[in-house]
This record gives sequence, C-alpha cells and structure tokens, in this order.
Amino acid sequence: MSRTASTPRPSLRQRWSVAEVKVSPYLYIAPFFIVFAIVGLFPLLYTAWVSTRHWDLLGGDMGGSGVANYSYVLAQPRFWKALGNTFSIFVLSSVPQVIAAILIAAVLNANLRARTFWRMGVLVPYVVAPVAVSLIFGQLFADQSGAVNSVLTAIGLPAIAWHGAGLWPHVAIASMVNFRWTGYNALIFLAAMQAIPQDLIEAAVVDGAGRVQTFLRITVPMLRPTIIFVVITSTIGGLQIFDEPRMFDTGGMGGADRQWMTLSMYLYELGWGSQMNMGRSAAVAWLLFLVIVIFALINFAVTRRISSTGTATPRRRNRAARRSGTRTTGGNR
Repeated sequence: MSRTASTPRPSLRQRWSVAEVKVSPYLYIAPFFIVFAIVGLFPLLYTAWVSTRHWDLLGGDMGGSGVANYSYVLAQPRFWKALGNTFSIFVLSSVPQVIAAILIAAVLNANLRARTFWRMGVLVPYVVAPVAVSLIFGQLFADQSGAVNSVLTAIGLPAIAWHGAGLWPHVAIASMVNFRWTGYNALIFLAAMQAIPQDLIEAAVVDGAGRVQTFLRITVPMLRPTIIFVVITSTIGGLQIFDEPRMFDTGGMGGADRQWMTLSMYLYELGWGSQMNMGRSAAVAWLLFLVIVIFALINFAVTRRISSTGTATPRRRNRAARRSGTRTTGGNR
C-alpha cells in the first residue's frame, strides 16, 4: 500500500483549525473594509455616476448627460475663481500651520512646569465648534468695528477691508484655520518628538551642537514621516474648507464678488443654491477629489525630498570614525 494511501485523512476538527488560521486574519480586518465600502467607497462611486446625469434636486434623475456637467463646470469663470481662492487659503493656512506646530511641539517637549496643562491647553481651540470660531473671528475681522482694525488704527496704521477684494479675506479665513488646527498638529509632532531616541540628542550635545543645531539636524529629519502625514492631512482638509469661509460673512456665499468662495462652497451653490443641479454639483465634487489627490501626491514627493536633505551625515560619520579609532575632519561645521 502506498504512503499516500496509508496517511489518515484529517479530521473535521483539524480541517476547521487550518481553515480558521487561514481565514481569521481576513475576518479581523473585514469590519474596516465593510464600513469603508458603505460610507466611503459607495458614496464616491455613486457621486461619479450622478455627475454624468441630469439630476435636479427636486425632480430627481432626468436622464444621462455624459460629460456635459464637467464641460459646463470647467467653462464657468466662477469655478476657476473658486479654485484659485481655495489654493490661496490653503497655502496661507497649511504652510504657517505646520511650521508653528513644529515649533510649539518643541516648546512643549522641553522641561516646562505644568507640562500637562500646556499640552492640554493647545488642544482647546480644536474642540471649539468651527461655526463658533467663524462667528468670533468674523467679529474680530469686521471692517467697521472689528477688534483687529481698532488695534491697527490705534497704532497709526490704516484699517483693512477684511471683507473686500484682494488677499486680506483669505488671510482672515486662514487665521481661523490656523487657530483651530495648529494645536492639534502640535500634539502629533510632540508624540513623534518623544519617540526620538535620546541617545541621538545626547550624542549631538557631546559633539558640541547647540539647541538650534540639534533641532534642525536631528529632530526635524527624524520627524520626516510625521511631517509627511501632517502635510497630506492638511492638504486634504485645506482643499475641502467650507465652514470658515461660509460663516465669514452674513451672506454666506463667499462675498459680493465671490472673492473668498472655495470649491466646496461652489459645490454647495450648484447643488443647493439657485440651480439645484446635483449633477453639476457632483461633477465639482469629483474635480475637487482629483485636485486633492494630485496635490497630496505632489506634497508627498516634495516633503520627502525636503525633509531628507537635512540629515546629519557628517556628524554620523564623525561618530562612526571615533568608534573605529579614526578621526575625520569637517564633521561639526
């Protein structure tokens, strides 16, 4: 009798155990993918389908339109104006926000008194409702009786038309975004700083590096993955901004000349405003999605390149040389 024929068949319990080992990992991660498919993937695909239909908010689906909705949206000057406003507010908020968050995290990582109090304090603006923040900052940046203009005129500077044309409305809206999100990102950077091995910091101090040198050549390069994460999340949130510009004035449509209307506000105007055209609104949503993906990829590539150029390679070579009993020159310049 052959060896194969003499081998006993595995019992039902054994087959069940083998199947459990193979299947159980997929069952553990299945809830995430199920929830993502329901609340993430399905709305995304459904919006793509709606963007190819003549879909009235009151009348519903009125037939296919192909790419007519996209052609209409791309031909509108208001779309391109909203796109430019979105980029302007995004740059004015995201870039200072990331820099300020890193500096605040460095301060919170120092040996401060009542460190827990200060770390909790920077998170307070994040838990405030965005509508409340917008209403408060809308009063601060009021054209006639705002506190900011009162301070400017008190020190001899001219008042600023915060709700007028130009860049100033974008600065006011970006200040709201920075107020809410800087502390949140600072805590993310703080957690990353505390994960940096102290041996690297102590070795840099022994080599004669000051606090600024240690921060720029050791801490910042070690924060590269966190910087990439924060930049990408800031890009996604910044390009989708809606609450702050929507509540910046009483009209809520981005100004008389739509000087601070964003893409999200333009999407809202097409779908729930005068046109009530959900097909065109869905087309704007998909164009916004493509813009976010492109900008996230660009930010990922640029951030990786910038953050990888500040490594302390000469200092590392010097330490390696001392361990091997030799000495190199030019290490601590």
